[in-house]
Amino acid sequence: MIRTIALLAVLALGGAGTVWAEEKVFQIDREKYPYYPSLIQWNKSGAEFTPPEVCGECHEKQYEEWTGSVHALAFKDPIYQGELNKAVKAVGHEISRQCEGCHSPAGMVTGEIKKPGLAGLSSMAINGVSCDICHSVSGTTHCETPSREPENGSFILTPGMDTEAGPVLVKRGPLEPFEGCGEDFHQCERSPLHLRADLCASCHQVYHYEAHFPLEATYLEWKHGPYAQRNILCQDCHMVDSETFLRTADTLEKPGREEYHHYFNGANFLLYFLAEQAAKKAGDEALAANVRHKYEMAIQRLQSAADLEIEPVYGNNGLVEAKVRVKNIRAGHNLPTSLTNVREMWLEVTIRDKGGNVLYSSGILDDQGHLPPAVRVFNSEGMGDDFHFAIDPWIVTAFSRHDTIPPKGFRDVYYPVNAPPGVDVVTIEARLRYRQADQGVAELLLAAVPEDMDLEAIYGIKQIPLLPIVDMVVRTADLKTAR
Repeated sequence: MIRTIALLAVLALGGAGTVWAEEKVFQIDREKYPYYPSLIQWNKSGAEFTPPEVCGECHEKQYEEWTGSVHALAFKDPIYQGELNKAVKAVGHEISRQCEGCHSPAGMVTGEIKKPGLAGLSSMAINGVSCDICHSVSGTTHCETPSREPENGSFILTPGMDTEAGPVLVKRGPLEPFEGCGEDFHQCERSPLHLRADLCASCHQVYHYEAHFPLEATYLEWKHGPYAQRNILCQDCHMVDSETFLRTADTLEKPGREEYHHYFNGANFLLYFLAEQAAKKAGDEALAANVRHKYEMAIQRLQSAADLEIEPVYGNNGLVEAKVRVKNIRAGHNLPTSLTNVREMWLEVTIRDKGGNVLYSSGILDDQGHLPPAVRVFNSEGMGDDFHFAIDPWIVTAFSRHDTIPPKGFRDVYYPVNAPPGVDVVTIEARLRYRQADQGVAELLLAAVPEDMDLEAIYGIKQIPLLPIVDMVVRTADLKTAR
C-alpha cells in the first residue's frame, strides 16, 4: 500500500510537471476577450452607442471642449491611419483590432470598421474616443489581462441595458446624479472609476499583440512615480487648462472641481496642427480656432514640462567639459512618453568663443530635417526577435535602448570643450527640442495613408513638409576656461 501511494504521488508530480511545462506566461481567454488582440469587453444590448453631436445638444460646453481634442481626432489622425494601413497589409485586419479598439472602440466592437480609412463610416466610428465611449465604461479587467496589467483597451463598455420597457441608456461619471439628470434620454450613474487613473490606463498601456511587450507604458510610468504617490491623476493634468496644469504640477495639489474640462490636452501638437489645416481647407473657421487653442495649449505644456542646467567641469588643465542636466519638472510620466521609439526629444548644443566662432556643435538638423549621428536623443530604439532595429509596433518585441526621463528626474549629458589658447570664456547654448517623429518616419507613414484620405484635398498638403519642432527649453551660459 505504501509503495502504491508513493508511486501514485510520483506519477501525480510528473503529470503536474508536464502541465506546468505546457503553461504559457501570457494566457489568453478568447471567450473573455472576443475582440482579441483588443481586450475590450462589450455588454451588448439593445442600447446603442450615441454619436457625439447628439450629446452636444445638451452638453454644449463639454462638446466644444472635446471637439478638436486628441480623443476626437484619434481615428482621423493621418499618421495613425498610415500606420494602421501598413499593419493591415503586414499582419491582417484581425490584428489591427488592437489599434482600432482604442482609436475607435465603438467602430471596432460593432464591426463597422472593416479596413483602414474613413469612407462610409458613421459619426460614432469616425469620431474615435467620443463622449459615449468614456461615459459608457462600466469597469476594467486590468488584473485579468494576459500581462495582468492594464493593456490594449482592457475596459468594459456598457452603453445601456435591456428592460421590460425596452433598451435604456446609462451614462456614468464622477458626480452623484442630480434630479432630472439625463432627462428622458439616459439614466445617470455615479462611477468611482471615473475618479481614478485606471480609467485612462486601459488605452495608455499598449503592448505587443503577441509578445505582450510594453510598447507604450505611460500609465505605469505615472504609477511608479511621485505624482501617483501624491494622488495626482491623469485627469488632474490633462483635463485642465494650462494655468491649472502648472499649479497642479508645481504644488502636487488637486484642482478644484470647477477647473476640470474635456480638453484631454497633451503633447501631440502635430495632430492639432494638421487638424487646423484641415479645418481651414474646409472653410470651418470656428473649428480652426478651436483646434488652434488646443495647439497653443500643447505647446505651453511642452515648454513648461522640462528645464535645463549648464555647469562647467574642470580638470587639471582647466575647462574640459560642459554638463547639461535635463530635468523633467512637470510631466507626471516619463519624457517623452507614449511611442518612445518614435518620439524625438533631443539636445542641440553649440559652443562658441567670444567672437561667435563655433568650437563645437551637436544635434543640428540637416536640410532634409534629419538628425546627424551621435546626438543625445531621449527616447527608445525598438528591435525585433532578431536583434535588428525595428520601428513598426507589430515587429518590436524589445527595446535595445530605453532612455527617457522619469517624473521629477533628470539626465546628465557631457560635451567636450576644446578652447584654443587665449580664449578665456566660452558660451554654450543648449536647446531641448521635440517633434512627434523622425522626419523619415513621418514621411513613410503619411505616404501610407489609405486611398480615401487625400492629403491635398483634406489638409492642403501637396508634399510632406518638414515636421514642426518645439523648443521646449533654451538656456545659455558663459563658462570660464580656467578655474
